[in-house]
Amino acid sequence: MEEFRNYYESHHVKIVEKYMTSAKRYVRRYVRPQKNPMTGQVIELDFDVVTEIWWESRADMEAAGKKLAAANLFPVIHADEEKLFSSHDNRTFTVDECDSDFSQYR
Repeated sequence: MEEFRNYYESHHVKIVEKYMTSAKRYVRRYVRPQKNPMTGQVIELDFDVVTEIWWESRADMEAAGKKLAAANLFPVIHADEEKLFSSHDNRTFTVDECDSDFSQYR
């Protein structure tokens, strides 16, 4: 995990950072399986990192994609992912957030 994280942070991230300046955040969350509090089991995950890119708008996200394409970086990213990931079947999705208001219980 340490070698994976070091390579990701020192090399892979650097490929795209300068093309994503309109992103609000570019976050990598390295996962560590934990004991399930109900079953006591530790279930290994089939991934090591969750990468989040936060945007103000879909238009900002699409513009960054166009910058990457114009710089011909998709083949570079793809080749570098060969060094990092076991496949290119990385899940990609958007997220709708719902926050709980705990103040009602205080």
